[in-house]
Amino acid sequence: MKGTQIILGKPGGRAAAALLVDGRLDDLLIDASDGQPGPGAIFRAVCDRPVKGQGGMFMKLPDGLTGWHRNAKGLAPGQEMLVQVTGSAEPGKAVPVTDRVLFKSRYCIVTPGAPGINVARSIRDDDERDRLLEIAHGVAPKGPGDLGIILRSNAETADEDALTDDLETTWALAEQVLGDAGEGPELLLDAPDAHVLAWRDWPAAPISEDWDQAADLIEALRLPDVSLGQATAFIEPTRALVAVDVNTPEGGAGGLKANLALAKELPRQLRLRGLGGQIVLDLAPMAKKDRRVFESALRGALKADPVETSMIGWTPLGHFELTRRRERRPLEELL
Repeated sequence: MKGTQIILGKPGGRAAAALLVDGRLDDLLIDASDGQPGPGAIFRAVCDRPVKGQGGMFMKLPDGLTGWHRNAKGLAPGQEMLVQVTGSAEPGKAVPVTDRVLFKSRYCIVTPGAPGINVARSIRDDDERDRLLEIAHGVAPKGPGDLGIILRSNAETADEDALTDDLETTWALAEQVLGDAGEGPELLLDAPDAHVLAWRDWPAAPISEDWDQAADLIEALRLPDVSLGQATAFIEPTRALVAVDVNTPEGGAGGLKANLALAKELPRQLRLRGLGGQIVLDLAPMAKKDRRVFESALRGALKADPVETSMIGWTPLGHFELTRRRERRPLEELL
């Protein structure tokens, strides 16, 4: 099937969404069933204890959960503050949180502590930028304030009524949460489920509820091997890291070709499998002079990926290392 399609379902009673591009699985969202807070959830937290040497602070969350704030500067035990979950916690570890709370919707992001109205740089048409700014200024209250607005790339050419409604709803939600006067650890805003995330972050596309279209494609992700034409990559998570091994029957130029194919495919595979943390690539043999070509191809592929990934570099053994934010739960856990 040509074109983009969104498939929504509830396998096992959990919200799930699959994004297909030309019949190929491009992104996948499945809700967890263990009650762990997902990225985007907002809590009133209580600072518990700082960790010397790491500069962070453990925080008390409701239901016996523990949060981890990476920056304890200016914080004191017993202090209450709003925090937002930034990623998925590894088993047995605290939930990662930040005090930089954002309220994100399809067309806008409301930014506490960063007043002003800005338009995504990806929107380059001056007339369109002026149109969006005019609409946003009509919604935002006049006078000094602590809230700001970022108009997302999805807002480009958006209908004025839909954009206004999105801005007003998100602004009101931010004011409601920030105006909370309660005490003690409490969940103030739940994380969006897979269906809301698909609406919020994916491009507009025809929607189907025939989950069987995605089921076979998802099942294939449970296997470690990924075809790269003549070569094959094996993606295998371990307790410490994610190992990626590229095998090819060809050497020389064939090795570089296989590695470039991996560079193009790797962000999609990591995204679909929900893998993050330390990632080590055991690439096919290639000349050292070709390393920059590989790095350039990988850097270009990662630019289009929504999950923050850093290229660390080469090891003495010739492996290439990455670190990737743990924004999603591993697919194998969800399934």
